Amino acid sequence: MKLASTTPPLTSAIRFASGVPVITVKTHPLAVLKTNGTYHTQRTHNVQLAHNASRLAQNPTKRHATGKTRSALQDVVTREYTIHLHKHVHGRSFKKRAPWAVKSVVTFAQKSMGVKDVRLDPKLNQELWKQGVKNVPHRVRVKLERKRNDDEDAKEKLYVYASHVPVPSFKGLQTLVVEAE
Repeated sequence: MKLASTTPPLTSAIRFASGVPVITVKTHPLAVLKTNGTYHTQRTHNVQLAHNASRLAQNPTKRHATGKTRSALQDVVTREYTIHLHKHVHGRSFKKRAPWAVKSVVTFAQKSMGVKDVRLDPKLNQELWKQGVKNVPHRVRVKLERKRNDDEDAKEKLYVYASHVPVPSFKGLQTLVVEAE
C-alpha cells in the first residue's frame, strides 16, 4: 500500500513477531491509499477488508454432503468452450503470437478441466496458425474431452483432448456439455 496523499502518518510502531520486524502505520482516517491501482480512503479500505474476511468465512471450500471432495477420475466429460484468444495475445510481439495462442489454449484446458496432460488436435493447431504467426484469430471454439489414460505407467489417470469446432459466428454461444454418444 502506498500513501498517495501528503498527509503524514499519525503514529507508527515497530514490533517484532517471531524475529521479523512488523511495521504498523496508522494514518488519518480520510488519507487516500493506493491499493492495486485504485484509490481508497482508509475508512473504505478497512470496510472492504472486513467485507472480504466475512465473505470468506461464510463460504468455506465446497464439499459434498459426505464431506469428501470430488474426484476427477469418474468425470469423463466433453465440453465446448469459446476461447477469447485476442486478450491473451494482445501486446505480444508479432513473432510470438501464434505460439502464445497455442500455450493459452493449453493453459485454458488445464484450468477448465483440472488435468495437466493436454493434447491438441492437429486441426486445432492448423486453425490457430492458418493466418500466420502474427494474425491469430480473435476467438476459437474448442471441444475439450476429458478421457481416461489407457497407458498403465502414466503419471495422470486422465488427459484432455482439445479439438476445433468450426462455427459460422461466435455470437450467443455458451459453454455446452456434450452428451456421450
